[in-house]
Amino acid sequence: MEAVVENYTAPIYTNYAEDLLKYFPDNPLKDPFETAWRYMTDNYTKFQIATWGSLLVHEFMYFGICLPSFLFQFMPFMRRFKIQQDKPETFEKQWRCFKLLMFNHFCIQLPMIGGTYMYTEMFGIPYNWEAMPRWYDIAVRVFLCAFIEDTWHFFIHRLAHDKRVYKYVHKVHHYYQTPFGMTAEYAHPVETMVLGMGFFIGILLFSNHVIMLWAWVSARLLETVDVHSGYDIPYINPFHLIPGYAGAKFHDFHHYNFTGNYASTFSWWDWLFGTDKQFKEFLAKKAQLEKEKLKEQ
Repeated sequence: MEAVVENYTAPIYTNYAEDLLKYFPDNPLKDPFETAWRYMTDNYTKFQIATWGSLLVHEFMYFGICLPSFLFQFMPFMRRFKIQQDKPETFEKQWRCFKLLMFNHFCIQLPMIGGTYMYTEMFGIPYNWEAMPRWYDIAVRVFLCAFIEDTWHFFIHRLAHDKRVYKYVHKVHHYYQTPFGMTAEYAHPVETMVLGMGFFIGILLFSNHVIMLWAWVSARLLETVDVHSGYDIPYINPFHLIPGYAGAKFHDFHHYNFTGNYASTFSWWDWLFGTDKQFKEFLAKKAQLEKEKLKEQ
């Protein structure tokens, strides 16, 4: 393992990033994070970290990210941000969603997570603190993973809407025409596995530490729960600072319309193939109606 660390060649952007960071204050979370990480690697085996640690990261991140949009339904002042305001959530639909999620998480995704340990051993992916990459290196790799997953998702998702296969698999996800946070992973088991392959392609290509796997899991969950949340909250959503980020309105329209807006994260592929045409027409019509209302007032 030491040889892997010693022979590691830093990306070309590392020197520039390090020079820039000299002008910023030290990260106050670095020392507590290092202490926690060293405690974990000293007290748990690689198998436990890769398998049960990855499962815990997934579950805590997923339901933690779902919590805000779940609570929004009980906050009257948040209704103004709900995209489909005439279709409130119901307990029955939320409970149905939760039950399928538990099946998918523990019967489909857990066996897939179980391969993480074998993957890290096969490719010599380090766990130790000394090999921990810098945050900007992780950020670049996560972005590349997101682009690859978005590409895979666009083409497979578009194929899943083919009339010959739609009713057998993808129709399950579209049970919720008005999505809410938990519906992000509400899907047929086959869809969970096939679309999930796009998630793993980036890991195979760009992983250089176990932390990168967890960072990519966290980023992907933040994105997918956000676009399924059913709420579009301007100004405070940091994802909208990313060029090309599609957002909740973009994907919410896909659930409402069933056609177009097939990409998971970015709007680039839909723009390139013209599959966002109906969405653009919908926005233009909505803007026109709002102008007419203002004139009447």
